[in-house]
Amino acid sequence: MEVTPPGAPGTGAQADRLAAPHPPQAPRRLYFLDWLRIIALALLVLYHVGMYYVSWDFHVKSPFAGPALEPWMKLSEPWRMGLLFFVSGAASAHLFSGGPSLALVRRRSRQLLWPLLCGVVLLVPPQSYAEVVQKFGHAGGFVDFLGLYFSGYHGFCRDGHCLILPTWNHLWFLPYLWVYTMLLCAVLAVRPQALRSAARRVHQASGAAALLVVPMLFLLAARLLLVARYPVTHALWGDWFTHAVSLAMFAAGAVVAVQPALWERVASVRWIALPMAAAAWVALVVVKPPQPVVHAVLAAYAWAAALAAVGFAVRHLDVDATVRAWLVEAVFPVYMLHQTLLIVGSQWLLPLRWPPALEGPVLVVLTLSLSVVGVELIRRVAVLRPWFGLRPRQGAVGPLPVAVP
Repeated sequence: MEVTPPGAPGTGAQADRLAAPHPPQAPRRLYFLDWLRIIALALLVLYHVGMYYVSWDFHVKSPFAGPALEPWMKLSEPWRMGLLFFVSGAASAHLFSGGPSLALVRRRSRQLLWPLLCGVVLLVPPQSYAEVVQKFGHAGGFVDFLGLYFSGYHGFCRDGHCLILPTWNHLWFLPYLWVYTMLLCAVLAVRPQALRSAARRVHQASGAAALLVVPMLFLLAARLLLVARYPVTHALWGDWFTHAVSLAMFAAGAVVAVQPALWERVASVRWIALPMAAAAWVALVVVKPPQPVVHAVLAAYAWAAALAAVGFAVRHLDVDATVRAWLVEAVFPVYMLHQTLLIVGSQWLLPLRWPPALEGPVLVVLTLSLSVVGVELIRRVAVLRPWFGLRPRQGAVGPLPVAVP
């Protein structure tokens, strides 16, 4: 058999094989995005448990609610959701890396809208029932309440505000993410290189100072121009301040994701961003700046903390672990289940009148334990999987994250 020497041109079929382009390698999974999602979910569960004990408005409140935990709640409150939208934007950019298509639109819509429908129909009603019993003194049973819930009853009102039924409560993230994903798909359908072009410009123009300051100025402008006129409602339409911030964070994540060098740029400023975030938190809880200075502090905190979180994750969390795959799959169902379990659990524990120092940790453990039980059930029942954001069994965790709750 004749063998072509290395470096010599081949002949015949061999030449055709050598001339054919090599198939592109599958993109490496960005493990740090997985860990950021997992950490953000853990913070979300702790935050929602904390909401039961602070003076801020929540669906139900502990009889011992007060301001003691509020400074610690502010450790994550200004930046946690922005980080999730940033990570979701990065995941969406990878999803559409081969170009948008109707198949991807259908797939992403199924991943986000089916769980939203499931949540509105099955998971949120117990939350709303507990809310109307505690806040409005509703004396009817849960079955009676379901008739009101699904008929769009608007009679639960206080201080001129009526409870909207049916509702999505903590699942508001899903319709927002779906809208932003469809916007990205539309942009890429019209301008396929839009993300890469934007990433090149950002890479060329953003030194450390610009990377830190320019987004803070944008968030400050959004707060000064929009937050008073359009306070946060999570109602999708008319929630323009939330859209300005969340869509910007989503777009930032998508742009960074298509230019790998930008991940290193983010990591390089982590030790600048972290003390900036810490100083902003101290200013919020100790100095308590007046308006409009507080807007500048919140804008700085929201971006610096998210930037630090991503930077440290890029540098230290881009690693795999045995438990990661299970946690990645569990994130979406736990996100859907946790608040219902938390609220129902809080009402079960209410007659015991335990102090928050005892009841709070029990509520955290109860919520997480029951969420894990729910995840294991959902993972094993094929018909439940798509309703809780999981792919069919044959669709194991792929090379890049695609479902980011």
